[in-house]
Amino acid sequence: MTERVSAEQVEAFRRFNRYFTRRIGALDDHYLGQDRPLGEARLLFEIADGTAGVSLRELRGRLGLDAGYLSRMTKALEAQGMVRLGVPPHDSRLRTVELTPAGRAEVREQNRRSDALAAGLLDGLSPDQRAELTGAMATARRLLRLAGITLEAVDGASPDARACLDAYAADIDARFPEGFDRAALVRPEEVTGDAGAFLVAFEEGRPVGCGALRRLGPGVGEIRHVWVSPEARRLGLARRLLDGLEREAHTRGLGVVRLDTHAALSEARAMYLACGYTEIPRYDDNVYASHWFEKRLSPPAG
Repeated sequence: MTERVSAEQVEAFRRFNRYFTRRIGALDDHYLGQDRPLGEARLLFEIADGTAGVSLRELRGRLGLDAGYLSRMTKALEAQGMVRLGVPPHDSRLRTVELTPAGRAEVREQNRRSDALAAGLLDGLSPDQRAELTGAMATARRLLRLAGITLEAVDGASPDARACLDAYAADIDARFPEGFDRAALVRPEEVTGDAGAFLVAFEEGRPVGCGALRRLGPGVGEIRHVWVSPEARRLGLARRLLDGLEREAHTRGLGVVRLDTHAALSEARAMYLACGYTEIPRYDDNVYASHWFEKRLSPPAG
């Protein structure tokens, strides 16, 4: 278990939230001087993101809203002439929403005012301070995304596991000069139950990464197929997956984990070395492997 969050860290996080929400006017019933609160303004912005309308189901997942609350907001916007509700011809169970001309005009004005607000805040800083602030905000967004991603152990034959492995296979098939044969993927029974584990990383309900652990022999496990989707890379998720797999190994009484990697995956080799793995001689007959690593596990802290 990771080190507990301190009370000081919690207070610093809450203090920043209070200041930032006040500073950008998030508490104002007339956000950006328009005749609606932030919730409705944000919903209009998200609907504008869809060129031919967006489903209410997708909006619920994207914004993390309760279905009833989203329905009430959408109906209020419809009554104001900002949006149109519909049913797509391909699926009568779905409801979609799109902007009306009046809604598009309001979103254009909302974007203009948002840009002006941001520019006004940044205008009081020097160029170096602006760069420092925007860099810090990018870091905060990256870490908040990472914090919001959950790791779940799933059955190796589950749809999420197989979807991740399909994406992994397509990814490395494009990267390996010799391509990749899907027959080299782990079998579901190797990474389920006592035999091993399959972790899937979920961001807002969508699988965005995976990793597998299988038992090689007494006290020895092997980590396979650590993969992160392009949209979730550079967050630090691969390391979280690796750490999660090591914890799974420890709970199964495995004191040593091994893994291998392809010569083309230089970033993977760098990560393994940084995470305490030592390069060792070949231990398997994987035709795609050029480097082999091992790590002796310590009991998890906490």
